[in-house]
Amino acid sequence: MDAVNAEATAVGLDWLATAGPLLVWAIVLSFVFVECALIVGLFLPGDSLLFAAGVVLAQHDSEGQAWALSGVALVTAVVGNQVGYYVGRQTGTRFIARRGGRVLNKPNLDRAKAFLDRRGFLAIVAARWIPWIRTLAPLVAGAAGMNSRRFMLATTAGAILWVPTLVLLGFYAAGLLTSIPWLNTVLVWGSVVFFVFGTAYGVWRYRQEMRKPVDDRTETASA
Repeated sequence: MDAVNAEATAVGLDWLATAGPLLVWAIVLSFVFVECALIVGLFLPGDSLLFAAGVVLAQHDSEGQAWALSGVALVTAVVGNQVGYYVGRQTGTRFIARRGGRVLNKPNLDRAKAFLDRRGFLAIVAARWIPWIRTLAPLVAGAAGMNSRRFMLATTAGAILWVPTLVLLGFYAAGLLTSIPWLNTVLVWGSVVFFVFGTAYGVWRYRQEMRKPVDDRTETASA
């Protein structure tokens, strides 16, 4: 651990040694829930955040923390999707699409629904790996009346394949690069910078989209 901290300080990453895994947990769990449950999550860099979390935990040599975070974030992702599902079941999708929206628009909602109609169970599993589908799929599934138990099984299977894969990939990739300090530094800084700027850009995009009027012609038909 002392060696890791010394290396972090040497390359200008000493703030990682003081931030602590607790901060990583707080950020990851809150972002994963928002991305899986709320429309604003459509614009957040969930994949890069999970990978970056593994990289940061590797700086603390916290293998147990990486595995534990994978498990808790997995549960959070499932709970978030359940919230999205029930929001869709209660309100449909008529308040989501925006006239002139670049992401929140009727064609994207129609594509999400068509993807769900064609693939069903497998669509919810695969949706974890498709950023904008990941957030829209639970809402569309709820609005379309997909069986709640079937949805729960599918979203759980998807979360198992998504969350631990990215967190542990970041952790072990960073661990393998400890013998190449400059490359390890690039990986850490790249993850952090991408996450920070990705989040700022996502919030800006969300605000731009929400300023547009609601496209009240849009409603997902019940299955």
